[in-house]
Amino acid sequence: MHDIEPFYKWNELYESSLDVNSPYYAKEYDGLQYSNRVYNYFIHPLWDEIGSETLFVKILFADYDEGYCIIELIGEWNDCLTNDIMFLKRKLADVLIRRKINRFILLCDHVFNFHGSDDCYYEEWKEDLQEEGGYICLINIQEHLVDELKRFGLFRHVITRKAFQDLNWRKMEPQHLLEFVESKI
Repeated sequence: MHDIEPFYKWNELYESSLDVNSPYYAKEYDGLQYSNRVYNYFIHPLWDEIGSETLFVKILFADYDEGYCIIELIGEWNDCLTNDIMFLKRKLADVLIRRKINRFILLCDHVFNFHGSDDCYYEEWKEDLQEEGGYICLINIQEHLVDELKRFGLFRHVITRKAFQDLNWRKMEPQHLLEFVESKI
């Protein structure tokens, strides 16, 4: 897992450490200091913490005028034991919502497991976005995780479609990814 870096092709368009609205503003990265881990596996030092022991993120793009962001995730999304949705909502989503982000595209290529619990934080997050016509969209969520999401009724709060599975979003620009997502919703 230590070789999996956050996507960097859009760095010339956006860097969260240079964005005064980002919770990671002014963060300095040491590309050689591996300290974060998911269980016993070190992860690349460019991933950002949200307070979870198992789930890490990278804001790849945010456009406050357009009201959307694209966030890549890595690790195990574990609501059952570590309440990861609470960390994701409180430490990241709430900060961005206050800055008028209402459309969240979550890239889940590197989310290896999901363990659900209740849907309270998902429901709250969706309610926070409904006034503005926002949404939470999951891209490339692995098939074995879809069943777990269904089992806990999370599709009432998040969006995923067949068209969002195996999507090669890395060849798109952020605006094109947004347009693609919105054409399928």
